[in-house]
Amino acid sequence: MYLPDHFEQDRREELLRTIAAFPLGALVIDGPNGLDANHVPFLIDDAEEGVKLLAHVARANGLWQEARDGQEVLVIFRADDAYISPNWYPSKHEHHRQVPTWNYRVVHVHGRIRIRDEERFLRGLVARLTRKHEAEAGAPRPWKMTDSAPEFIEQMLANIVGLEVEVTKIVGKWKLSQNKEESDRVSAADELAERGEETIAEAMRDTVSRRI
Repeated sequence: MYLPDHFEQDRREELLRTIAAFPLGALVIDGPNGLDANHVPFLIDDAEEGVKLLAHVARANGLWQEARDGQEVLVIFRADDAYISPNWYPSKHEHHRQVPTWNYRVVHVHGRIRIRDEERFLRGLVARLTRKHEAEAGAPRPWKMTDSAPEFIEQMLANIVGLEVEVTKIVGKWKLSQNKEESDRVSAADELAERGEETIAEAMRDTVSRRI
């Protein structure tokens, strides 16, 4: 990934927080038929021995048979993104030397994949994923596995296969107009906020506050 210094995000806690907030990752492997990508929601397992990404796929998905244990993989997480018009920069109206661009935040995770097909691992993973996302959904009565008959859950668990990615490197790119004047960046962030793009607008404002 092309990564100019002013766009690099290397704060570990911020990278992990972004993955947790945008957990649908594109898992890229180099399989027997070439490059292949699967879009999978991941859970972060941040332990003393290192960071792992946990997920599962349908047993019918050939990924788990094509991937080799220990094989290097790439998982791409994309946060919010937005088009930036040069008209939103005050300096454009003074000098007319601005062009359109696109702002975004992405995290690339490099690691080694393991296939986890043990029932205990899968049951624990599904329980953790369910607790996390049901809580985020804000349901008054969050769904849990015990809401269904045990035999039904066992059948569903038998139809999935677990994935574990041992993280070796995390690379973050926050392209948020850091190469622009502060007044231009603030003005563009305000315009995005007015258009309902509050999350990326706040991220752009954060780059300003960190320079003060």
